[in-house]
Amino acid sequence: MQNGSVILRARKENPDIWQFRWWETTSDGHKVYRRREIGTVEQIPDLEAARKAVSLLVPDLNAGRFRSGPASMTIAQLCSHFDQRELCLGNAWRSYSTKHIYKVYLRRWIVPRWGDYLLSDIRPVEIEAWLRSLSIARSSCAKIRNVMSVLFNHACRYEFFDKNPIRLVRQSAKRRTTPIVLTPTEIRTLLRGLKIRERTLVFIAASTGIRQSELFALKWGDIDLSAGTMNVARSIVHGFISPCKTESSQKPVPLHPLVAEALLKWRKRSKYRRPEDWVFASHHSHGEKPYWGQTILQKYLRPTAKKLGIEKQFGWHTFRHTYSTLLRSVGTEFKVMQELLRHSTLRSTLDVYTQAVTPAKQTAQAAVVSLFSLPSGSS
Repeated sequence: MQNGSVILRARKENPDIWQFRWWETTSDGHKVYRRREIGTVEQIPDLEAARKAVSLLVPDLNAGRFRSGPASMTIAQLCSHFDQRELCLGNAWRSYSTKHIYKVYLRRWIVPRWGDYLLSDIRPVEIEAWLRSLSIARSSCAKIRNVMSVLFNHACRYEFFDKNPIRLVRQSAKRRTTPIVLTPTEIRTLLRGLKIRERTLVFIAASTGIRQSELFALKWGDIDLSAGTMNVARSIVHGFISPCKTESSQKPVPLHPLVAEALLKWRKRSKYRRPEDWVFASHHSHGEKPYWGQTILQKYLRPTAKKLGIEKQFGWHTFRHTYSTLLRSVGTEFKVMQELLRHSTLRSTLDVYTQAVTPAKQTAQAAVVSLFSLPSGSS
């Protein structure tokens, strides 16, 4: 369907009304003139607002053409409808980070390869063969498969199609290689070589397993140094702030006394110390925004690590993998690990176990911190 045009139609007795007009080609090849009223001038004050209302209307108008003949809808058209309906900022069903990832997979992988295919032409065996041919991690292939499955569920929900062929696609998410982890010696070496800002960041990441999006979204009001806890209330991805995705992610994180001490030292050095200030507020934005994690990683952490002889190509998530590995190495119970890492589940069978008590969490965390912590007098 073409975009059509928006006009303001005058009425004598009632308020003027906005109309959307377009030409539509029927199944027998004839062109039919269509129009749809979208609201009065009292509801929609100007042309820009009317066009915005139409942008929300067009996907459903297009969709109506496929309900009677779903075989004529392409994957690209389905992706477009899914994007406008499910991945818009106003849709709260998914977090910003999830919507961003979906957009990337649609744009980079699904539309270029399958965009011209009709929904009825998708075959599970072909999808399987394609996924196996991709020279990317199995976990990425599994995500592509899952996004395609979500797409077909969307098609079923809007009655564009009556089945989800991706349910039959087999794709393992098992890693081909073991994730990179840092040894306690490497973490200790890195901490000694970093300046106070980067050292504090690494110390928190390595001793709590906090995610990058959560680490840089911390505010001083989230940290209770006297109680030794840290509340993870939000996340930040590409500068966009949103609530944490799951209830488990928002559980308080225990802070070891040495980590609390490091935070206190950083707060004294920082220009931004109020409860509402970011813990790692960027001076470039005069404290209005936090630093970008990838910038800190590329400009400071990796170059310093290389100078110190650490050759591993690590990222922020490496500290989370490392924390999990070290928790296991000191004999931490699985349920305690699950709660410290704030996973929704570790294994479905473990969910019936009793909640781990706080002292058990603190003991497990202290055992990890002792592996790489610096003397308290270090600056």
